[in-house]
Amino acid sequence: MKLLALLALAGLPAFVFAAEQAESSVAEEPAVERYHYGMELDIAKVLSRSDIPNACGVVPAYMIYQDHQGRIHKLEYRVFGQGCSNG
Repeated sequence: MKLLALLALAGLPAFVFAAEQAESSVAEEPAVERYHYGMELDIAKVLSRSDIPNACGVVPAYMIYQDHQGRIHKLEYRVFGQGCSNG
C-alpha cells in the first residue's frame, strides 16, 4: 500500500507541470487582428492557417504568424468558401 501511495506522489509533479504548461499556452494566445484592405503586415513566418470551409459565400479564415521581431499574431481575414458549384 505504501508503494502505491509513493507511486501516486511521484507522478503528481508531472501532472501539475503539464497543467501549468497548458494554462500558460492558453494565456499566451494572441488577440485576433482583423485584416483590412491595405493593412501593413510584417510576416516573417506563417505558423498555421485554418482550413477554408466547405461553404458557399464569404467566410472567415485565420492565420497565425510570427513577425520579424519574434512576436506571434493571429489574423482573421475573409475568403470565399469552397462549397459553391460552378453553375
